[in-house]
Amino acid sequence: MRCRFCNTELRHEFADLGFSPPSNSFLTKEQLNGPETFYPLKTMVCDKCFLVQVDEFAKHDDIFNADYAYFSSFSTSWLAHAKAYTQMMTKRFGYDGASQVIEIASNDGYLLQYFKEQHIPVLGIEPTANTAAAAKEKGIESVVDFFGVRLATSLAQKGLMADLLLGNNVLAHVPDINDFVGGLKILLKPAGVVTFEFPHLLQLIDKNQFDTIYHEHFSYLSLIAVKQIFEAHGLAIFDVEEVSTHGGSLRIFAKHEADNSKEILANVPAMLEKERAFGLTDLSVYTSYQQKAEKVKNDFTAFLIEAKNAGKKVAGYGAAAKGNTLLNFAGTKKDLLHFVVDASPHKQNKYLPGVHIPVFSEQKIKSEKPDYIVILPWNLKEEISTQLSYIKEWGGKFVVAVPKMEII
Repeated sequence: MRCRFCNTELRHEFADLGFSPPSNSFLTKEQLNGPETFYPLKTMVCDKCFLVQVDEFAKHDDIFNADYAYFSSFSTSWLAHAKAYTQMMTKRFGYDGASQVIEIASNDGYLLQYFKEQHIPVLGIEPTANTAAAAKEKGIESVVDFFGVRLATSLAQKGLMADLLLGNNVLAHVPDINDFVGGLKILLKPAGVVTFEFPHLLQLIDKNQFDTIYHEHFSYLSLIAVKQIFEAHGLAIFDVEEVSTHGGSLRIFAKHEADNSKEILANVPAMLEKERAFGLTDLSVYTSYQQKAEKVKNDFTAFLIEAKNAGKKVAGYGAAAKGNTLLNFAGTKKDLLHFVVDASPHKQNKYLPGVHIPVFSEQKIKSEKPDYIVILPWNLKEEISTQLSYIKEWGGKFVVAVPKMEII
């Protein structure tokens, strides 16, 4: 296996989470007796550019298919984050009716709807047809395709170029990161701005967020690595912010290297130094990580077994990809975790991939009254525990497993 950015041979393991199916490949009842494909979920780190990456065992087109189950608009906190971003960007850069905003991985229009409300022209690029259809119902034009040099060239030739080119939680999802960033260079106007948000590798290691590793995430990103990738394609990062989403993310701001209208702010070298001080250029920080992931798995399994032996009923909330990583890594089945509930009707009445735990609507909690609810998307712990606070009426308690086992 070679580095997908710099082509260096990969020799150092970061985390090996065993085998699991793609994290959003939910099953119908009829599919339970059929074959299911499991792929290795092993990440490596490049000793030259420090890009952490999973091999493309699960093919890109198989993961992001026409029946993709993740719809961004089912998280109220994520919608609030998206709206605040659009307001901040409009104020900072002065976007108006003469501007063009293009979002890559626009999903169901969760973010572009807020630019549209400000009468700013928008275009979504989204490879999954069902989520793009939801965006079109909001009046947001969407191109159903994967982004890269080919699509960027086609759009630019049609006169469609971006004043703002953005992507949230997509940079980690692309198998050919050089082709993707090369496309950004083509589609961005000479004075345009690129922003991307992605989970920060520093936070993954520091807070033991191994469950953010899954087949959809081909890369695990630091500013050290991303800066090298962008510079290789003629783009310069001029600002960076830490944001709280997904357990701790970075939001980068980039421009064409030839664009002198935006100075490189002090945030950029400061973040690079923070990463170096943490150890993100020290291979031992990466190669010692496996033990931290295994401790969470073991503590979580011990809790479930203890609860079962005590006659307690345990359910999960949030059929999120990170939850599927944890459950498959731990080998958790419905004898220990009886069911999971999720707000999205696209996941309800289906079964989690690999572990085959059934997914229901929230009503299941009210009728079954479980003793414990494991909050699988721990980054939404506050939102979910507030929403389900009524479980206290029967003595129910919340549980999170990451970054460590905790009963709330």
